[in-house]
Amino acid sequence: MSVPTPFTLYVPDPDIADLRERLARTRWPDEPPLPAWSTGTSLSYMRDIVDYWREGFDWRPWEAKLNGFRQFTLPIGGIDLHFIHEPSRKAGAPPLLISHGWPGSVFEFHKIIPLLTEHFTVIAPSLPGYTLSFRPGQKRFTIQQIVPLYAELMTALGYERFCMQGGDWGAFIASVMALRFPQRLIGIHINLLGVRREQTSDPTPEEEAYNKQLAHWMKEETAYHAIQGTKPQTLAFGLSDSPAGLAAWIIEKFSTWTDNDGTPDSAVTRDEMLANISLYWFTNSIGSSFWPYYGRWHEPWPIPPGETIDVPTGYAEFPREILSPPRSIAEKTYANIRRWTVMPKGGHFAALEQPQALAREVVAFFADLTGG
Repeated sequence: MSVPTPFTLYVPDPDIADLRERLARTRWPDEPPLPAWSTGTSLSYMRDIVDYWREGFDWRPWEAKLNGFRQFTLPIGGIDLHFIHEPSRKAGAPPLLISHGWPGSVFEFHKIIPLLTEHFTVIAPSLPGYTLSFRPGQKRFTIQQIVPLYAELMTALGYERFCMQGGDWGAFIASVMALRFPQRLIGIHINLLGVRREQTSDPTPEEEAYNKQLAHWMKEETAYHAIQGTKPQTLAFGLSDSPAGLAAWIIEKFSTWTDNDGTPDSAVTRDEMLANISLYWFTNSIGSSFWPYYGRWHEPWPIPPGETIDVPTGYAEFPREILSPPRSIAEKTYANIRRWTVMPKGGHFAALEQPQALAREVVAFFADLTGG
């Protein structure tokens, strides 16, 4: 079996200079005479953040922040999988595999990993095809294909049983792992529920509220899902060539999906957003990152009808999550929910927005399972 190779991130100076030159040549679109953000990313906001990205943002401290973690790559599944592997400061601590989603990266975990290593040894892969787990020309991966890669990674690291936590695609990966490899898992903790996007008939009042939330989501918020799931290559041309376009595409999600007061900066700092976007830019991986959506559009729902996830499950419901199914719906898929916590603040990017609150939930859930 292959041995992990230590990894250090370094972006050459000419690549940083090229980014700044491209930002200086941005050609701006017109904006319709409607409220800012109502039809997509705000023009005035983008002008401001592109100026900051070009003249004020410093990539090197963020590169150093990532390099402050123990990073490795491992040949697996035909690619070099990048991952952080941070040992716990607690003797006998269980391993915890944490997984980000789209449009995130391992930068999402820069605040929560030090909190989690008080109780766990943390393994945080870059999703296959995303940023540091991407090379031009490599194969693409759907969620169903990522799950066995992660199982193999944990075996290579010597962990036969482990805990998992995830949001966005990471929540789906944890859920499918629990379905396919239940014997490997101590439990899963998620902050997005992988339930089918279907209206409930004869709903309770709680379910009716969710039906309305779901109807709004399907009508107003899924255009990105459709284009990334059907014509990802076409979109990749524009976002691979224009850093401002890439930023606008990703920042709109930080605006819509975070618990903010009108602009995403109030939930996630500009530097955090730009570190994440810069990592996509420097690795030129945005097109490959769409592939789980392509798989979602062209493969069955990851959890087959009638099957349930039976491993112990914990869930943190953040108020500005993209969808919040009630427990009555969740229990049709997750048959062993041990902890369900309604969080006071936060959105889709919980590890960035509310790292301490999320870490407390994860620690409390797994402490009940491990006695630690």
